[in-house]
Amino acid sequence: MSGLEISSSKNLLLFTGRAYPELAEEVAEELGVTSVPTSAYEFANGEIFVRFEESVRGCDAFVLQSHTAPINTWVMEQLLMVDALKRASAKRITVVMPFYPYARQDKKHRGREPISARLISDLFLTAGADRLMTVDLHTAQIQGFFDGPVDHLFALPLLADHVEAKWGGDDNDGLVVVSPDAGRVRVAERWTDRLGCGLAIIHKRRDPNVPNEVKVGEVVGQVAGKTCILVDDMIDTGGTITKAADLLFENGAAEVIVTATHGVLSGPAM
Repeated sequence: MSGLEISSSKNLLLFTGRAYPELAEEVAEELGVTSVPTSAYEFANGEIFVRFEESVRGCDAFVLQSHTAPINTWVMEQLLMVDALKRASAKRITVVMPFYPYARQDKKHRGREPISARLISDLFLTAGADRLMTVDLHTAQIQGFFDGPVDHLFALPLLADHVEAKWGGDDNDGLVVVSPDAGRVRVAERWTDRLGCGLAIIHKRRDPNVPNEVKVGEVVGQVAGKTCILVDDMIDTGGTITKAADLLFENGAAEVIVTATHGVLSGPAM
């Protein structure tokens, strides 16, 4: 018989960038593995170098990176890791990005603007990623930007269980889920289905020429005397959430609880 007969086997390897290695350590502990030793550093001019210290040929690679500030540095590092794996003959490369970078720029509001969320998916596809794994995308349609499988995970079960245990009652009648803007209504509806409580919506307006600045309108729904659960995917500068909370108290809310998956907390947020 010509050729070699090789039994098929999967070899899961976990790779992590430098943004938040503590998360990778917790994931590795849950899986019962250790992350692959990696040499990563920056040259004097800021260019990033990455090299894996052991063979990755034929492996099922999971590349985990937290996209904190400086976000562009960590995006580039993860892209280089994916490229290195592809050139080292990894069998399959899954990019794990809990926070999808540039997710807010998922469409053009005016002319001569980029669709940056699409560019991010194109970059990872070109680098060699076979699959993306992320948590609570800013908008669900971003899944369609990547030409391959996307695992879109939700933090709602964990957050809703915590809210119900701490502030819920027999029928959660004292709770109302509040969407801080029109874009989060679908997410807020999923919360109401889970908690079995009412829904309110805050009508929000932004100045398209001023980033990170919010003008809040009015509350649609009954919030007086209720414990309001403000749900959002991320908190960046905190402008949306704080102004929404102020408006809810002005409309008679008894208490305001904020839940968010991605606590970016830039600038004045803290």
